[in-house]
Amino acid sequence: MIQKITLLELNKNIQESIKTGFPDTIWVIAEISEVKVNRNGHCYLELIEKDAISDHIIARSRGTIWAFTFRMLKPYFENITGQELVPGLKVLIKASVEFHELYGFSLNIADIDPSYTLGDLAQKRAEIIKRLEDEGVIGMNKELSFPIVPQKIAVISSETAAGYQDFINQLENNSYGYTFYFKLFPSIMQGMQAEESIIHSLEKIYEYEDFFDIVVIIRGGGSQADLSCFNNYLLAANIAQYPLPVLTGIGHDKDESVADLVAYHKLKTPTAVAEYIIEKTAEFEDNLTAIKDTIYTITTEYLQDQKSSLNTIGVHLEHLVTRKLDREENALVLKSGKIKNSITTLYHTQKVLLNRFRNLTEQRATKLLFGQQTKVGLYQESLKYKSKRYIENQKGMLKNMENKNTLLDPINILKRGYSITYLNNKKLYDMQSVAENDEVITKLFNGFIRSTVKEKMRKRKKE
Repeated sequence: MIQKITLLELNKNIQESIKTGFPDTIWVIAEISEVKVNRNGHCYLELIEKDAISDHIIARSRGTIWAFTFRMLKPYFENITGQELVPGLKVLIKASVEFHELYGFSLNIADIDPSYTLGDLAQKRAEIIKRLEDEGVIGMNKELSFPIVPQKIAVISSETAAGYQDFINQLENNSYGYTFYFKLFPSIMQGMQAEESIIHSLEKIYEYEDFFDIVVIIRGGGSQADLSCFNNYLLAANIAQYPLPVLTGIGHDKDESVADLVAYHKLKTPTAVAEYIIEKTAEFEDNLTAIKDTIYTITTEYLQDQKSSLNTIGVHLEHLVTRKLDREENALVLKSGKIKNSITTLYHTQKVLLNRFRNLTEQRATKLLFGQQTKVGLYQESLKYKSKRYIENQKGMLKNMENKNTLLDPINILKRGYSITYLNNKKLYDMQSVAENDEVITKLFNGFIRSTVKEKMRKRKKE
C-alpha cells in the first residue's frame, strides 16, 4: 500500500531533517544577486553561486538579516570594506539554515565577514586594472596634453553636492582674478546608478569635445561605501580613453580608486581640483611674465649696444661730413665764379638779340594790323547787309506761325462746331472707354453739357 503524507507533514519532516543536519550556524560563501530593505528595517537578500567557467547560476537561496542584526552589521561592514551590500558583491556569511513549512528554505544571517569581501574586492580591482593594462588604455588619459590655459571646464557632479559648491566658490573667488567658464552635467555620484549616470554625462560632454578644455569629476566626500562605483570597469575604461584630460576630486584619500588611477590627475577634494586648475593658469601667467622680462632684458641690452654703435658711427660720420663739406664749399666757390662770368656774357648776348627781335616784331605787327583793319571794314559792310535780310526773313516766318496758331486755337476750332467730351475729368477718345449710364461732359465753344449715356452706336460703314 502506498504511503501518503500531507505537504505540511513533508515540510515538517524536512524542517526536522535540516535542524538535525545543521544544528549550528555555518559560514557560507555566496554572491549577492538582489538586496531589499523593507520599512521595518529587515534586509532580504537573494544569494547565488555561479559556475567559474560558464558564469551560469548553479545555486540559489534566500537570506534574511533581521532588523536588529542589520542595524549593527551594515555600518560595520561598510566601514571596514568601504562597500555597500549591493548586487554582484561576494560575501562570507554566518547563517543558520532554516526551513519554514510555509515560506520554505532560507538562511538566517547573523554575521558577515568583511575581510573576505575585502579580499574579493581587491582581487576584482586587480583584475580590472590588469584588464585595462592588457587593453593598452590604462595610461591613455595621462598621455594627453594639458591645456596651457584651462578656461572651459565640463563638471560632472551632483548639483546639490557641497563639494560642487566648494569647487565653484574656489574658482570664482580666486586671488588672481581669473575668469573661468564651467558647465555642470548633473550626475548621480553614489550608489548602483552612479556608474551609468557618470558615463552618460561623459557621452554628452563628448558632443562638445571641441569646446571644452578639461573634464572634472567631483563630489563632496562620503563614506567608502558611497565611492564603490569609481572602482567599476566601464567607468574606468571610459575615463582612460576620454579625449579630454580628466581630473578627479571625489573626496577620499585612504584608497586610490580605479577611476583615480586612470584619470589624467587625481586630487583629494573638489577644492583641491579648483586650486590645481588655478595654479596651472597661474603657471601660464608666470611663464608669460618671465618671457616678458626676458624680452625686456634682451631688448634693453640690444638697444644699449645699438646706441653705443650709433655713437661711434656718429663721431666717424661727423668727421667725414666735415671734410666733405669743406671740399664741396671750395668747389662751389670755383663754380660760382665761372657761372657769374657765363651769366654776364649770356646777358649781353641776349640783350642784343632781344632788341633785334623787338624791332622786327614792331614792323611785322604794324603791317599785320593795317591789313586786318581793312578786312574788318569789309566784314562790317557784309554783316550789315546779311543781318537786314535775315531779320526780314524771320519776321515773315513769325507772321506765318501767328496765322497757323490762330487757326489751331481750340476756341476757334470749337467755334467751327467741334466739341470735346470728358469722362471722369479725362478726354474721351474711344467708345470702348465709356459704358451705358456713364455720365459724360461735353465742352462747346460757349459752355458745357452734362449728359448720361443711354446707348452706344458704332459708326455705320458706307453701303
